[in-house]
Amino acid sequence: MINIEGILQVLPHRYPFLLVDRVLSMEPGKSIAALKNVTYNEPFFQGHFPEMRIMPGVLIVEAIAQAGGILIYHTVPNPETKFVLLAKIENVRFRKPVIPGDQLRLEAEIVKLKSKFLQLHGRALVEGEIVVEGDLMASLLEKGEMNGRT
Repeated sequence: MINIEGILQVLPHRYPFLLVDRVLSMEPGKSIAALKNVTYNEPFFQGHFPEMRIMPGVLIVEAIAQAGGILIYHTVPNPETKFVLLAKIENVRFRKPVIPGDQLRLEAEIVKLKSKFLQLHGRALVEGEIVVEGDLMASLLEKGEMNGRT
């Protein structure tokens, strides 16, 4: 299990965009299970939607991608020299709304691993029911390749 301090050492994201609270289990090179606690205090609930607070689907996909990023970090050689970018999202299905008080279980598994690209299948569950699932592709850049692109 990896707590928030360990997550902060791996992911570049920070408040309000860090969307993984804890890693429950991980098999490097294969799969990860993590948690995101959805609270009423999330900043996006102020505008999405004040009369019926629903977590934006794109942020659920981002949470899955962040869990996948943690898995990738623990899978590739020399991860400290790499920067992971989301490259493609396909076949995403939004099945149920996520509301304050829900706990997202984020799951991702590596489907394909090449030197510069990884394909993941991910899903988010609330109380054992799938709320979002889809396929993601990530590209691996050397951190030096990011110069001049910001």
